[in-house]
Order: sequence, then C-alpha cells, then structure tokens
Amino acid sequence: MTFSDPLALDFDFAERLIAWQRVSGRHALPWQVSQDPYPVWVSEIMLQQTQVETVIPYYRRFIERFPDVAALAAAAEDDVLAHWSGLGYYSRARNLHAAAQKVMHAHGGRFPADATGLQGLPGIGRTTAAAIAAFAYGQRGAILDGNVKRVFARVFGVEGWPGEPAVEKRLWALAEVLLPQEDIARYTQGLMDLGATVCTRGRPRCGICPFANDCLAHGQGRQRELPGTRPRKTLPERAVAMLVLHHAGEVCLEKRPARGIWGGLWGLPECEAAASPAEAAVGLGFAVHEVRALPGLRHVFTHFRLAIAPWAISVASQGPSGPGRVWLPGEDLEGAAVPTPVRRILQMFFAEASRG
Repeated sequence: MTFSDPLALDFDFAERLIAWQRVSGRHALPWQVSQDPYPVWVSEIMLQQTQVETVIPYYRRFIERFPDVAALAAAAEDDVLAHWSGLGYYSRARNLHAAAQKVMHAHGGRFPADATGLQGLPGIGRTTAAAIAAFAYGQRGAILDGNVKRVFARVFGVEGWPGEPAVEKRLWALAEVLLPQEDIARYTQGLMDLGATVCTRGRPRCGICPFANDCLAHGQGRQRELPGTRPRKTLPERAVAMLVLHHAGEVCLEKRPARGIWGGLWGLPECEAAASPAEAAVGLGFAVHEVRALPGLRHVFTHFRLAIAPWAISVASQGPSGPGRVWLPGEDLEGAAVPTPVRRILQMFFAEASRG
C-alpha cells in the first residue's frame, strides 16, 4: 500500500493508535490534569518546535506565575518574556500575551469553543487550534506537526520533504482521512506520543511500534529515508559586537525592537563586529575607562548563524538614561528577559567579576 489511495487502508489506523495510547502513551504530563483550555493552550504554544522535556519546567513556572488567562492578559510584556526566556522563538510569547488580551477584551475572558474561533487568536494556526479543540472540547480535527508528519510519511510511504507544498498537501489529506469519529483527544495525543517516543527522527523504536507490521518504511528498511530531508542550504554568517557596559557592579541593557530577532527582550548594546567598541560606547554617550575582550560565542538561528564578539567596557557613570535602557545587577540576571546568548555572556561576566 502507498499513499496513492489513502482510502484503501487494510487496517484501522485510528483504532490501533487509540488502543496503543491507552496502554503506552503519556498520561502524566502537567497540562493533562484537566480540560481547561488555558493550560492546554499554553502547553501547545510552548510545544511548538520545542521538546516536552524542555517545556515542562518552563510550563510549571509560567503557570505558577500566570495561573489563568486574566493574570496573563494583565501582566507586563517584560514579565511574560522573562518567564519565557530560554525557550527561544520569542514571538510565541508575544503572541501568547496578545492572545490572552484578546480573549479577555473580545471574548469576555472565555476561549473560543471551536478550532475556527481559536485560529482567530494570535499565534494559533491550524494544527494548534485543532489540538486545543480536541483536548479541551473533544472536537474532531486533524493535526499535522513535525512528529505527525514523520509518522505518516513512514507508515504510509509518503515520499518527499514534508516542507514542500505538494507533499504537505498529501499529508494533510491523509490526516483528514484517518480521523476517527470518537475519542479524538486520545487519538490526537496518540499521534503526538508515537512521534515523540517511538517513531523518532534518529533511532525509531520499531520493535514496540503498533504499526511495525504495516509500516512501509520499516518493511523496506527506509526509516532513514522517510520522511525526505530538507534540501541542503548553507546558512549565511553574520557577525556582531556586543558591549557589556558596566559600572558599580551593574551592566547596561537596551530594549530590543518588537520586530526582528529577540524582539521585545532586553539585550546588550551592539555595534558592527569590525567597529571600535570603545568608540561605539562613546557614541552612546559614555566615558570609557577600560576595554577588554570576552570569549566569543556563536548562536544558530533558523536562517543564519551569528558570531558574537562581546566586550567588557568599564564606564564612568550609568548615564545617560532613557525609557529603553536599564542597569542590571548580577543578582537580578536570573529573572531578566534576556536572550540566551546575552544571558551566557552576562553569566560569564558576573562570574569573573565575583572572582575579582
């Protein structure tokens, strides 16, 4: 069997998946304690492009600080970003905050009760809306995240890279065909569990898969070939210098623009990698005492690699100040809304400073 005729299934995929999830799936995730759409929504946004093991501690801290949609909507964006710091893809946090405010102001504090309404909230696409609707309301809808694409491509022999529009269209058609009429929440969770714990990217555990006897990839030994891989593309390199301007045990942070990388977070002042860091500091209005280089680091984004050259610059005073500039003492770093590379630089700087 191949995907050329998705209706010609000689086994009940959904029934078998539901039975497997009931026995072998994940049932103790912290957001599975109720059908309240708020924790379901928060978890689904966090799980976009991030593994469960990474998400769990962030989720617990986030829910402790923002226990309901009203608390999240009323919070300052900086507070939301600070509790997201380290998870990456910060547009998710900004969309989460904006969606909470829309729920409060446009929906009377209640989440839309169907996938179509949920897709009207910032940051919620087709898969996320269907997942929330399934878990919170038991509504029938197809999902197609990265794990699910891998399961379908292997079991049903779907050729090509899932990011190609034609391949993705075939996978969506298959996802719709396979939907059961009942037990949609368990089926949806089963798809996620199977892709995350059994049909993994690198070392699939085919020996315990409920579809091992019917999976085309397993039967043909093509687990490494399916799904197809993204066409290789060389990531461009960029370089930047970051200025650790410090005075009296505190460092200067500047608010980053809402758009662009690390939007809305607090970062270090920057200049071109080839520029003089001392002159850059003077250009910002500071009197420079001492300049020294810190160890460089690299950070990989989806579309480019960034080489960062940090410079520790002792300045005469903390002025000039403004609404987009704050001074951070070392003891406040843990709770600051800063990008991961900036956090690493500052951890290194404050650690050296504490050693004298």
